[in-house]
Amino acid sequence: MSAKVAKAAKVTKVAKNAQDTQAPITEQRYTVAVRALCEFTAKVGDLDLRFTPAPTAQEGIAGHAVVAARRDDDYERELPLAGDFGPLHVRGRADGYDPRRRQLEEVKTYRGDLSRMPDNHRQLHWAQLKIYGHLLCRERGLEQVRLTLVYFDIASQKETALHEDHTAAALQAYFEQQCGRFLQWAERELAHRAARDAQLKAMPFPHATFRPGQRQLAEAMYKASNRACCLLAQAPTGIGKTVGSLFPMLKASAEHGLDKVFFLAAKTPGRQMALDAAAVLRRAAPLLPLRTLELAARNTACEHPELACHGESCPLARGFYDRLPAARAAALQVATLDRAALREVGLAHQVCPYYLGTEMARWADLVVGDYNYYFDAGAMLHSLTQMHDWKVNVLVDEAHNMVSRARAMYSAELEHAALRILRKYAPEELKKPLDRVHRQWNALEKEQQEDYQAYPGLPDKFMAALQSVASAITDYLADHPGHVDPELQAFYFDVLQFTRLADTFGEHSLFDIAQGGPAGRSASHSNSVLCIRNIVPAPFLKPRFEAAHTVALFSATLSPWNYFSDTLGMPATTAWVDVESPFAAEQLSVQVANHISTRYQHRRQSLAPIAALMEAQYQRQPGNYLAFFSSFDYMEQAATLFAEHCPDVPQWRQARRMDEAERAQFLTRFTPDSTGIGFAVLGGAFGEGVDLPGARLIGAFVATLGLPQINPVNEQIRARMQATFGAGYDYTYLYPGIQKVVQAAGRVIRTQTDQGTVYLIDDRFGRPEIQALMPGWWHIEQAAPPAVTS
Repeated sequence: MSAKVAKAAKVTKVAKNAQDTQAPITEQRYTVAVRALCEFTAKVGDLDLRFTPAPTAQEGIAGHAVVAARRDDDYERELPLAGDFGPLHVRGRADGYDPRRRQLEEVKTYRGDLSRMPDNHRQLHWAQLKIYGHLLCRERGLEQVRLTLVYFDIASQKETALHEDHTAAALQAYFEQQCGRFLQWAERELAHRAARDAQLKAMPFPHATFRPGQRQLAEAMYKASNRACCLLAQAPTGIGKTVGSLFPMLKASAEHGLDKVFFLAAKTPGRQMALDAAAVLRRAAPLLPLRTLELAARNTACEHPELACHGESCPLARGFYDRLPAARAAALQVATLDRAALREVGLAHQVCPYYLGTEMARWADLVVGDYNYYFDAGAMLHSLTQMHDWKVNVLVDEAHNMVSRARAMYSAELEHAALRILRKYAPEELKKPLDRVHRQWNALEKEQQEDYQAYPGLPDKFMAALQSVASAITDYLADHPGHVDPELQAFYFDVLQFTRLADTFGEHSLFDIAQGGPAGRSASHSNSVLCIRNIVPAPFLKPRFEAAHTVALFSATLSPWNYFSDTLGMPATTAWVDVESPFAAEQLSVQVANHISTRYQHRRQSLAPIAALMEAQYQRQPGNYLAFFSSFDYMEQAATLFAEHCPDVPQWRQARRMDEAERAQFLTRFTPDSTGIGFAVLGGAFGEGVDLPGARLIGAFVATLGLPQINPVNEQIRARMQATFGAGYDYTYLYPGIQKVVQAAGRVIRTQTDQGTVYLIDDRFGRPEIQALMPGWWHIEQAAPPAVTS
């Protein structure tokens, strides 16, 4: 729905005849794209997600260009068309029109056997073309038109044209029929938007007063939306950032004509905090019709993971689009469509809960999900925003995670071991192209002189072989749709990701080869891994920021702001606010143990002084503490020595690869009445997003600067950061490390009544340039070294 609809106050009556459809619309309209209209009214049958190779976006664009180039000079390309039906304003862009033949064309690219295309797909294509046909006839006064669906085979470059001749009257009847089906829904949407905006304008802040710092954050959020600029907001933990950001952005929905607000979190607890905050706001405004949707990962929301996702296998895919209207209507009656509610509605109507959720994203006011739903290469929310021309505000929680997460989104790996296994069992038709990739890969390995090596560019011969095998597998899967081979499909998807990133390879990424397996991970020396490694996500994320009205990134650790602005590609107009802390220096004793070095070469010598320091603090003030170390090995050594010195002090340790239940069990040890020390790894599950107020946590020991490991990969990143931004060491090591330290220390003081102690254990914490990166409200002192017992 377009932003113009956001202020709709009333709905015009349904047009009853042709004169009405052509009458000027003086009241607020509901704008809908031709594709969206037809997907709503003409999509029927099964949900069918059986893998069939489809053209890439680039291939689709190229295919359309080939078809257009074959037409005469007077052929009209990319023809904008629009028309009205009551309050509906329908618009779109037809692929092409031949005025001499009065032939309107819709081009669809495909791969494989056209006869295998599902009937409901072709039905949808005809629906779109008929709508375009009516809009064209009305605009140009045509009495009839030939409609042509042109299916273009990417592989053979062959066109298959399907023709239908229609009168203008018949197309008008079809247009009115489709609009009539959608109109009742559109009227309800306009009424919902009017009621929602009225209640949002009147919505009070849900608490009697703002917390200290919370008002400053809320004002910065609202002003950013008012100016339509992006925002970086550093706000301390404990001020109520989630409510303090959602409240102003939802108010902005009414005041600034927004269609939706997206709240994006790095982890599941962040999503739950957003859902809880939305519930708090609704309690403050009980008449507010705020539709809130949670988007969970497909692998967690799938009801039948053992079944294939199509109507012949899964009962929830069979007849999905036939049952969707009733499920959609029922879902809109639920204020908060979290994962549990979607499941309940989906099963009640026998439709897939996950894909019901993706459908409801079109109609929700507040969508809560992971970063990847807007920022990933194939992000659903970004695609919907562009397709529907939505005006959206995007909130990014715990945004200090965005750099590493975005790098992962735009990186790709290929493992030689996977190719070797696949070659043994691959279909005969794929042997030669796979062998060619294998030979070129062997050549790369023979030329490499180091276990890890970065290259200035992509190897041309290898990439040509990879493109060839991608095409071969694509054609094979198109010709053998029933062939199911998980290893082949996994390798194929990896190849597609690799080749797509190769198309955009530049100074923002590295190409490297790690002998013996993925860099930083042990593997057989007969293996190697090729990686397109994104270093600077800015070129990929910049269009995502531009597509939104406002993107606000907030976290307790977003300093220095230029590090995030540079690496993420935020606009030059981005605003920055450092929210004042509600906490006083007297609440937190910050002690620097600068008589200890935690550098790798000094770790063995550091264990006894660290154990003594922890013992002394615990004897002075028994209670619950967290102790953070740079690695599991370092943590285990420190915990073992401490247990030998202090066997009566309870302790518990973070384990590798803990699941959600194990993490919860670790945290349940921190109670108001318990005492002991939890040992954890800095940057892991317990270094952020953990809320242990009061006596549940009274102190923390941070025995590391958190600097990333110095290794060949990070040294390449440092060199690239130096060349790009002139701050290689800071951008690669220092800033990411100190962010982890501040996040971990932030677990201690959660409310204005909390008291606690933090020990920063390393001599480098005494340096002025390091302390300058710490929160301004901290008062940092030098810790006196305790006596070390042997």
